[in-house]
Amino acid sequence: MSTLHTVNKSPFTNQSLLSCIAHAKAGDAVLMIEDGVYGAPAGTAVADALAARAGEVSIYVLGPDLAARGLDAGRILDGVNAVDYAGFVDLAAKHDRAVAWL
Repeated sequence: MSTLHTVNKSPFTNQSLLSCIAHAKAGDAVLMIEDGVYGAPAGTAVADALAARAGEVSIYVLGPDLAARGLDAGRILDGVNAVDYAGFVDLAAKHDRAVAWL
């Protein structure tokens, strides 16, 4: 049973993204949305934690939320895939359940 984990808080204001990454199981997916997208660029304080799990857990970022915050999609960490709203829907349909990390 796979889970889609969504994280909407900046990793620089709370620990939701790091907790999510630590608890996600193999085959799960993590989607950074809203302010959670601040965890996607390479070179951040959370980049190593994301990179360490990128092969075992699928990691995504919502592209429109990156753009809304002025973040360059070309700077996202290797192993993190940008999706649009249709991709978000596809991820929700693909996984058995969804968990929102607040």
